[in-house]
Order: sequence, then C-alpha cells, then structure tokens
Amino acid sequence: MNDLQLSLPLSGVRVLDLSRVLAGPWSGMVLADLGAEVIKIEHPERGDDTRDWGMRIGVTETTYYNSVNRNKRSMCLDLKTPEGQQIIRELVLISDVVIQNFRFGTMEELGLGAAQLHQLKPELIYCSITGYDPTGPEASRPGYDLLVQGEAGLMAMNGEASQAPLKFGVAAVDLFTGMYASQAILAALFERQKTGKGRHIQMALYDCGLMITAYYGLEALLMQKDPQRHGNAHPSIVPYGVFDAEDGALVITVGNNGQFVRFCNEVIERPDLALDERFRTNLNRARHRDVLMPEISRELASRKRRDLLQSMSAAGIPCGEVLGLYEALSSPRATAGGLVTTQIHPEAGAISVLAPPYRFDGVRLPVRNAPPVLGEATRHVLHTLLGKSEQELVQLKDRGIV
Repeated sequence: MNDLQLSLPLSGVRVLDLSRVLAGPWSGMVLADLGAEVIKIEHPERGDDTRDWGMRIGVTETTYYNSVNRNKRSMCLDLKTPEGQQIIRELVLISDVVIQNFRFGTMEELGLGAAQLHQLKPELIYCSITGYDPTGPEASRPGYDLLVQGEAGLMAMNGEASQAPLKFGVAAVDLFTGMYASQAILAALFERQKTGKGRHIQMALYDCGLMITAYYGLEALLMQKDPQRHGNAHPSIVPYGVFDAEDGALVITVGNNGQFVRFCNEVIERPDLALDERFRTNLNRARHRDVLMPEISRELASRKRRDLLQSMSAAGIPCGEVLGLYEALSSPRATAGGLVTTQIHPEAGAISVLAPPYRFDGVRLPVRNAPPVLGEATRHVLHTLLGKSEQELVQLKDRGIV
C-alpha cells in the first residue's frame, strides 16, 4: 500500500460487497472511492448480472458494470454451498462492513443474515437493501428502480405537462439509495468508534424514491393534488430553464429580480418587460408565465447562442450550453478536471473510467483499481487473506465453489 492509499479517509476499512446490479454496488463503490478495501463477491459462472448489460469491454465487463465497480476487487464464490457460506463467515471475521441486496429473507436462509453474522462479530456493520419496507406487508416484493419511479410518483412529476408519465434518464432511485446507504454506513462506522458496537442498516428503494420527490412532494401534500409539471422550466422561478437560440439550446437561470432587469435591458433588449408590473417580481412572473415566456422565447430564438452567452455572462446572469453526453464527457471541463481518466484493461487495452467526484485537500481521490475482471482477486482473498492452501484452492475450484 502506497502513501496515497494510506492517506485515504477509509484506508484500513474492509467491505464485503455481496450486492449486485446498481443500488448496492453503488454504495460499495462510494466506500471504495473513499479508500476502503472492497471485495465484491460474484457468482463463479455469470458474475454480477450487469456483466451482461450495456456494451462489452474485454471478456467479462460491460459499460454498465464498469460504471459502478471501480476501485473494487472481484472474488468468485457460490453462496448457495455450505463451503461458500463458511468462507463468507471467515471473511466477516476480518471485515468491517457487509452490503447485500438479495431478495428479502434470502441471506437468513443462507445463514448469512444480519443477526446470524452479528453473533459471529457483534461490531459488524451490516447493510441490507430491499425494494420495500422490510417490516411491512410488501417486504418480500422484488424491488426495481423502474417500479419505484412509478409507485413513488417520480414519473408523474417528470417531463412536460402534455407527456405521459416519464421515467428519469438514469436509474435515479437506485443511485440515490446507494448514496443514502453509504451515508448510513459511514455514520455507523463513526458511531462504532465510540461504542464498539455494530449496526444493521436497512434501506428500501421505495423509501429513497419517495424522499427524492423533495419540494415537489411537499407541494403535493400541501395542495392535496399533483403539482403541475413544467418540463425543463422551473416550477417556481421564471425565466429559468432550457431555451432555444437561433442555432442551439442553452440554459438560462434568472434567479432574482435584479437579474431579470439586466436580462431584459442588456440581453434581449426589452426594457418594457422589466417595467411591466406583471413581471416586476418573481412571484408575479410565475403567475403570468404564460404571457411572459412566449415573449422571451421569441427574442432568444432570433439571436445566436454564443452572443447570448456572452451578453448574459457580462450581465452576471448564470447561463450555459446544452451539450450532448459525449460532448460533455470529452470537454476540457471534464478531462482537465480529471473526471474522465484512462485505465489499462488486461484484455481491452486503454479504457475510459469516470473518476470519483471527491477532492480532499485539493486533490481528487484516485481510481486505484480499474473495474475488475471476473474473479481476479479470488486467489488473493483465499490464499493471502484467509490462508487457504494450494490443495484447498484446487478442491474449491474443482467443485465449482470458487
């Protein structure tokens, strides 16, 4: 371990990531990015389901898998066998955290539930991720991001008012659940320093999906009906959203009344709009957006995007281009900042990997390990960490356990 790894915040913490697909692995990747040693346990034949999703990289990885498994090590192990279960128990003794998102009750059936492993190691932090409330009548329902986006009202608040319910472009519920789970794990690790006790953290996709309705959710409760959808516009601030210039889309965020006056006078040269009592305050602009927005859109559509961006920047109005995804990822803003980096893959050569978003003392946390090929650390874990002999390794492999 080099000096850089030693200085990482979670250096010395070991995590067993028994999860698959997105929510659990995302949580594990957050901990790995922060310096934890994360051992990802995968099925010996197929690995994580996401090794078969997205575009192929090398023999065993895909774009989907790689997006959520950087900085981890991969170990193959059949958890349905008594021998595989025993190896997990041995690893628990030298680990700090377990993350799992199997179907509710599965880990208990395998003898690897939270209560069972806490008997073995009371100070263990054990995080379970399920689809629904583990104490409620839907505990055994399988949870999927798309289901929860529908059931939690997220689709109903997304998109334009004229559209049918619309899902988010990414699996937002899974991603937020992973982040919430990692926050809870960090809190439990901090608490353990004071108490010496472990915790069983229980996260549900539905709970997290409901949480991210945020201010829309509170408006729905206050009005006792669904808020109006505004698509790329802001529900409360006007003008604030995506607009079309003559030669492309741009984002304009007029956040206060002073900015609105400058926008009208210096950008679209319509001082009459700034003087109109219907538009003098943001609350009035929001009430009369149906009158104001066509006027603004017409003025913007007659001007070049570059000219608009220059004039708004000069007027102190936050603004920006609307870029394509590849255009954004390959821009100097992303590459110079180190957000997109290159790793050497043993089969595919140089591949692109997104870097952690965290900076500590001005330095971005590194991609220490590229997303792993299937089972690359199996031998290391069994032989180096658990002290298994060569003969034991051969026997485990021959029986398909690893």
